[in-house]
Amino acid sequence: MTPEGRRYAGRMSDWNDKIIEEFRANGGKVGGDFEGAPLLLLHSTGAKSGQVRVSPMMYRQVDGRWAVFASNDGMDLNPAWYHNLKANPEAAIEVGSDTVEVTARELTLEERDPVWQQQKEQYSGFADYEQKTDRVIPVVLLTPRQA
Repeated sequence: MTPEGRRYAGRMSDWNDKIIEEFRANGGKVGGDFEGAPLLLLHSTGAKSGQVRVSPMMYRQVDGRWAVFASNDGMDLNPAWYHNLKANPEAAIEVGSDTVEVTARELTLEERDPVWQQQKEQYSGFADYEQKTDRVIPVVLLTPRQA
């Protein structure tokens, strides 16, 4: 997810657990390298396991929806949460202290490009991720489900 994740000495899930704990303890705000960044917690259902997984990630607001980026720290494989959403697009997110039921949809290249460009311009780490890989980094749009 970020270069900081690589520096963490423990398992990535341990690092994510610390971010999740801090996020929930502070109404969606975290410090350190993520201080001031728009962060959400994605609850996706495992494509193989069927178990709910929680993944912290940066997002970009797009017309009342949330765009998330399958950057996976610039690795050549998409992150597990991306595969989970492809298999099970019904998900939930925590944003601030709210929980929202959402439906995930991968943006087409035409839809993706302006959102991705804005993200790279505002957060240069995403441009770094793009330079590390030959794959097109998917952008997934999370749309609130109607009650």
